[in-house]
Amino acid sequence: MNLSIQSLLPDDSISHFVHSFWLLENKTGKDIPSTVLPNGMMDLMVIKTNSGNWEMFLRGIDNMPSQVILTADTVMFSIGFKLLAVEYLFGDSIKDVLNEGKSISNDFWQFEATDMTSLENFCNKAVKKIKTIPTESIDNRKKNLFDLIYVSDGSITVKELSEQVYWSSRQINRYFNQQFGISLKTYCNILRFRASFKHISEGKLFPEQNFTDQNHFIKEIKKYAGVTPKELSKNKDERFIDLAVIKKHP
Repeated sequence: MNLSIQSLLPDDSISHFVHSFWLLENKTGKDIPSTVLPNGMMDLMVIKTNSGNWEMFLRGIDNMPSQVILTADTVMFSIGFKLLAVEYLFGDSIKDVLNEGKSISNDFWQFEATDMTSLENFCNKAVKKIKTIPTESIDNRKKNLFDLIYVSDGSITVKELSEQVYWSSRQINRYFNQQFGISLKTYCNILRFRASFKHISEGKLFPEQNFTDQNHFIKEIKKYAGVTPKELSKNKDERFIDLAVIKKHP
């Protein structure tokens, strides 16, 4: 594929909201067909295509593989947000953008051309804006819930989560469906799937997460990737963006 890919991790002060920052550039001179896999993040993307104009998009959670075309000369800065950011940073549900995106305004972020000259400049501007959101108002029950989900890579049951955060599974699932458009169990399965990217990219085609057995592992990979673990690991022509970028992750 020969895409130019860079990534940075957030510092601890915003890690409750942000998973990672990315810069992707298609310098190949041709359009590239690619597959985006579910990764459990909500993405804010600032994109410039060969039209020369910067556009901003918000993409909700994916629960199935999506086919995209990376047009020649595309430059894309993105922020992979954890789900706590949906309510406290964006203040709205993203269930209407499940498996798709929507154009948003630049009113809050106020990105300028100088912020798009490097990933570091983009991060610096984004971090300043994110830090304007007070953390005192965050519901500790929700913060603890997401801390447990992420530290376990989704390998934790709804029952265990409910018991540890003192929040009924019915209420948690209502919150997830209203805010994100999926159930808590589905979200945990997606995170467990994402956690397998590194192993699969290294050719380890056996379950290293909390899968029941090999058949369960294969079934879940096919469900979210559309292909078997073996085909995913080959990543012919670097078709699967997420496996290509995982090697660039700090």
